Amino acid sequence: MLLSLSIVLSLVHCVLTIDLTYHVEEERSPGTYVADIAADSKLLDNVKPSDQHLITFSQFKRKVAQLFNITKTGKLYTAQTLDAEDLCTFNKECSRTIKIIIKKVATFTKILKVKIVIEDINDHEPEFPKKQITLHFGEGDGRGMKKSIPNAIDKDVSYQNSFIEYKLKKSDDSFSLSVSKRADGISSLNIVLKEKLDRELKEKYNLEVIAKDGGSPSKQSVLNVEIVVEDENDNPPVFSKPLYNISIRTTHDKTKPILTLSVTDKDIGSNSKITFHFSPKTSDLAKKYFELDEKTGKIFLSRISSLNEKNTFELFIEARDGGNPPISSIATVLVNVINQHNNPPSIDIDYVNAISDNTGTISENIKVGSFLAYVMVTDNDVGQNGEVSCDIKHDTFKLQSMGSKEYKIILNKPVDRETQGHYNIPVSCQDKGLPPLKSVKSLSIQVTDINDVQPQFTKDTFQFLTYENKDKDFPIGFVNATDPDLGSAGQLTYSLLRKEKSNLPFLITSYGFISATMSLDREKQDVYKFEVFVKDNGSPSLNDTANVVVEILDQNDNAPYFTYPSSDPYTLNVQYHPQK
Repeated sequence: MLLSLSIVLSLVHCVLTIDLTYHVEEERSPGTYVADIAADSKLLDNVKPSDQHLITFSQFKRKVAQLFNITKTGKLYTAQTLDAEDLCTFNKECSRTIKIIIKKVATFTKILKVKIVIEDINDHEPEFPKKQITLHFGEGDGRGMKKSIPNAIDKDVSYQNSFIEYKLKKSDDSFSLSVSKRADGISSLNIVLKEKLDRELKEKYNLEVIAKDGGSPSKQSVLNVEIVVEDENDNPPVFSKPLYNISIRTTHDKTKPILTLSVTDKDIGSNSKITFHFSPKTSDLAKKYFELDEKTGKIFLSRISSLNEKNTFELFIEARDGGNPPISSIATVLVNVINQHNNPPSIDIDYVNAISDNTGTISENIKVGSFLAYVMVTDNDVGQNGEVSCDIKHDTFKLQSMGSKEYKIILNKPVDRETQGHYNIPVSCQDKGLPPLKSVKSLSIQVTDINDVQPQFTKDTFQFLTYENKDKDFPIGFVNATDPDLGSAGQLTYSLLRKEKSNLPFLITSYGFISATMSLDREKQDVYKFEVFVKDNGSPSLNDTANVVVEILDQNDNAPYFTYPSSDPYTLNVQYHPQK
C-alpha cells in the first residue's frame, strides 16, 4: 500500500508541469501515428517496469476527441482524415488541444494537456469566383482609367500556401494589372488603361490574369478577362468618292435612280446610321430637277421638261450619322445632261519597227525593257465619261502610262521565236462613265529569228546496208538533221569530216544523200564507219555531227577451190586399201 501511494504521489508531482505539443500534416489517412504520450511525458520514468501496466491513458469524450485516439499505453493516433481548411478556416495556426486522463487502475491521478498542431499542405489552388468576366472601356476613356476585377481566394490555412501573387500572363500595350493590399490583407485588383483606345482599330481585347500561391510546388488559376471597347461617335461618314461625275440623257427613266451614293462609317450602332440630305449649297434649281432618298442615298430625276435648258447640275450631298452630336461629310455630284450617246475610247497603236500598219516586229534577242509601241487614246466625252484607263493582260508585255491618254508598250520578259513566233494581245481601254464604255485593239507583234538553235541530227548513228559489186554512184541512203531557225539560219549543209574524205569510197551531197564512189568488195572490207557533219548557214554558223555505219552484204561472186593436200589444183591423190 505504501508502494502504491508513492507511485501515485510521484505521478502527481510529475504531471503538474508537463505540457506536450505535436505536429501532424493534414490529409493523412486515419490511424496515422502522432506521438507516444507515455514516453514523451516521462510519467513512467519513476515507475517500476513491473507496475507500469497499472498506469493507463485515455481522453475525455468530447468533440475534439473524435479527431484523435489514444491507446491505454499512451500511443496517440489520428481518428480521421484531418482537413486544416475545414477545422480552422482563416486561422493563422490550426491546432487542437486534447486532455489526457491518467489513471492507476481505476483511480484518477491527473489530466495532461496535449496540443496538436495540424500543419497545412498546399492542397488548394487560388480560385476566382468566375472563370471569365467582361469589362467595358469607352473610346473616350483616358489613360489611367481603372476597372476592378475579383480577387482569388486560396482556402489553404498557412500564410505561405495561401499567399497569392497576381500577374498578367502576357504583357499588353494597352492594359496593365494593378494590385494593392486592403486593410484586411486581401488584394484589390484593377485593370488599368495605358493608352487611348480606338474601337475601329480593335474592338476586343483578351487578357489572362494569373493567380499563383506561395506553396511548394505552387498552384495557380486563370481569370479570363474580355475587354469590350464601346463605340463613340468619333468617325465621320466617308463617301466612296468625293466627286461623282455622271451623264444622263433627257429620256432617262424617272423610276430608276441616276446614282446610288455609297457611304461607310467605322462607328457602330446609331453612330453609323446614315441619312442623306441636300446641302444648303445646292441650288434651288437643282432641287427642282432631282430628288434624294434620305435613307438609301439614291438620286432620282424628278422632272424632265426643259431639262436640256441647262447642261450641267452640281449637287452637294451631305451624309449625316446618327451620333449625338452627329458628324457629317459632303460629296459633290456633277450631272451632265447629254442628248447623244456616250462614246467609247478610240485606240491607236504606232510600232517602233513596223512591217505593216497593224503589225510590229521585234528580234528574239531584244532586251527586256525595250520600247515596242506607242499607244494613244482619244475620248472627247466630258467629265468622267472622257477619263480613260488602259490595260494589257499579258506577262510578256507591259503597258506604261506616259501621261493623260498616252502609253508606251515595253517588253516585260524575254521572247523565243522557236516557242512563240507571233503575239496578238488585246489592249483594252475603258472610260469612267456610268455605265463605263470599253474599246479593245489588238497588239500584233512578229518575232524575227536569230541563229540561236544548233542543228541536230535525228539519230546519233545512221546504219545502212548495201550489196557488194554495185556500180559507182550506187545510192547508200540519206542522213537528216533538224533546225527550227528560219531563213539561212535554218538552211542546212551536209558533208563528210575532212579526216574521212581521203579514205572512204563514199561521198555525201549538201542535202545529206550518201552514195558509193566505187564498186565495193565485201571480201576486202565488210563494214565502213565514218562521221558526217551538218552546219546551218547562220552567222555565226552552228553545227552537229553523227556516226554512219555501212554494212556490205555478200554476193556469190567467188568459185570454191581446193587448197589441200595437192599443190596441183587439178589432181587429188587417194590411197586405196582393199578390205580383207
